[in-house]
Amino acid sequence: MTSPDIGTEREFDELLLMMKESRGFDFTGYKRSTLQRRVRRRMTLVDVANFAEYRDYLELQPDEFSLLFDSMLINVTGFFRDPLAWQTLREKVLPELLSAKGAKTPIRVWSAGCATGEEAYTVAIALAEAIGPDQFRERVKIYATDLDEDALQIARTGAYEPRTLADVPDKLRDTYFEPAGARRAFRRDLRRQVIFGRNDLTRDAPISRVDLLLARNTLMYFNAETQANIVRRFHFALSYPGYLFLGKAEMLLNHSDRFQPVDLRKRLFRKASPAIMEPGQISGWTEAISREPSGGRLEAAALSSGPVVQLAVDLADKLRVANAAAESLFNLRPRDLGRPFSDLEVSYRPAELRSRIEQVRTELRPIELHDVEWQRAGGTELNYYDISIVPLFGAPGDLIGVGVSFVDVTRYRRVRDELAYANTELERAYEELQSLNEELETTNEELQSTNEELETTNEELQSTNEELETMNEELQSTNDELQVINEELRGRTEELDQTNGFLGSVLRSLGSAVIVLTDELRVRVWSPGAQDLWGLRPEEAESREFLALDIGLPTPDFGPWLRRVLRQADVGTSSHQMTAVNRRGKTVELQVAASPMRTEEGMISGIILVIDQATV
Repeated sequence: MTSPDIGTEREFDELLLMMKESRGFDFTGYKRSTLQRRVRRRMTLVDVANFAEYRDYLELQPDEFSLLFDSMLINVTGFFRDPLAWQTLREKVLPELLSAKGAKTPIRVWSAGCATGEEAYTVAIALAEAIGPDQFRERVKIYATDLDEDALQIARTGAYEPRTLADVPDKLRDTYFEPAGARRAFRRDLRRQVIFGRNDLTRDAPISRVDLLLARNTLMYFNAETQANIVRRFHFALSYPGYLFLGKAEMLLNHSDRFQPVDLRKRLFRKASPAIMEPGQISGWTEAISREPSGGRLEAAALSSGPVVQLAVDLADKLRVANAAAESLFNLRPRDLGRPFSDLEVSYRPAELRSRIEQVRTELRPIELHDVEWQRAGGTELNYYDISIVPLFGAPGDLIGVGVSFVDVTRYRRVRDELAYANTELERAYEELQSLNEELETTNEELQSTNEELETTNEELQSTNEELETMNEELQSTNDELQVINEELRGRTEELDQTNGFLGSVLRSLGSAVIVLTDELRVRVWSPGAQDLWGLRPEEAESREFLALDIGLPTPDFGPWLRRVLRQADVGTSSHQMTAVNRRGKTVELQVAASPMRTEEGMISGIILVIDQATV
């Protein structure tokens, strides 16, 4: 028999699958506990008991999708969020970044998970302050992406309520925001440099050649595997030197080979230097091809004279680029440029490249070949090459060809052979030290076990920290919603007070006794005139049965007349004259006018009595 927990998890998986297939939103990489908490919140609001029923509810109520989606993607952000971290960015990171760039070199920034745009405009302000508005307009492009189209629409307008701008210093607020009705909008001349678009970090291609990447409190919503995939995409997106700015709940525990901390406490990181990475991890070819034009002749000369063998094949399978090293190694001539690549010997020797180039075109991912043997015709020396076959993009998603580079690793191979020989010698010595090594291994295993326990504890603490930060943002979002509702209620209360004041003024001004009864003849309104006539205050009369009030009314005749007024829906105002006793015990002659009170649908919901008196 299936346990309730397993059944619940299966129902939740089916709900996620339905959202993916019907709406294109894939949440499988998000933290499961966070997703379930937010879905259960929507289930409570629509009074649904389990995930299976909620799945049926979504199929019957398509509008619920947008409400669920808004709930799952909480957009908690703000201007200059974590001020000390932004101060470090302005004082340490931006000067380093700008000093590494030329005076007119473009600056590219990516704000991933930008929500409603506050942090994208914050980094725009920081850069404008650093280089001036004129240089900002000429050099800076800020790409701000998110999965939530509604949030992106708010971000594109760039207009915010005064309370949203409360954390922006007065000087910066006056400099960079213009009045826009009850709001203030980011300066139009600078807003053109901030480009908003939809991007799914788990599926879509990253923005490339980025100098600064902000992903603050974005990674913490994903599980560990998805986080690792996104971090790899971030590493690819960043130029060198490139900087990564994370949220306070996020770390790069297992990515020290890709990123070095600039300020760990502020979550600022720098892309690791290419010099300290393993051969084959970096494709200089892709970087050179994808860089924006800046001195074409110099770049062409550098590419041509580079020591790495470089080839490029276009989408029509024509050889378009071959640098000097390639011409020398493979006996290529200028006339070979433009020829079908498959007709050239290099397409199949030293390695079969034609099928692999086609595979790269199809799958849009690089292929690496290692230790490929090659002996030039007439040569006596056997060389070894690492071959990289990479897709070339003119713009994100725009494939323009395939690059092939050959890196001579012969010396590394020889070093390995020498190391293998030395290893044989070491093995002989190892036999003598085996006894001691066993003792060391035992100690090492104990240390390794302790280290693994510490790493596990550290990862659990990190996960707990991320979960707490996520819940904090959810609470903040709920608090924002409650503040909006509170403001609406306050406005409605003021309107109601004004209406009640107006009605009280009208009732006091009439002079007559005005009494409003329900369809059960209970008192709803007791005017000052009624209080003067019979001496009962409103709080003593309201909600009580009118005919049961001991105020000197002749109820045997008055009661039946009132019930006839209620029954005769087509009759207008009815009059009735009767003798009663007022609050002083005097007999008074009363003229009573009774009018049915109707709802918007025309149903009678009560009676309005207007009573005038004359002393007998």
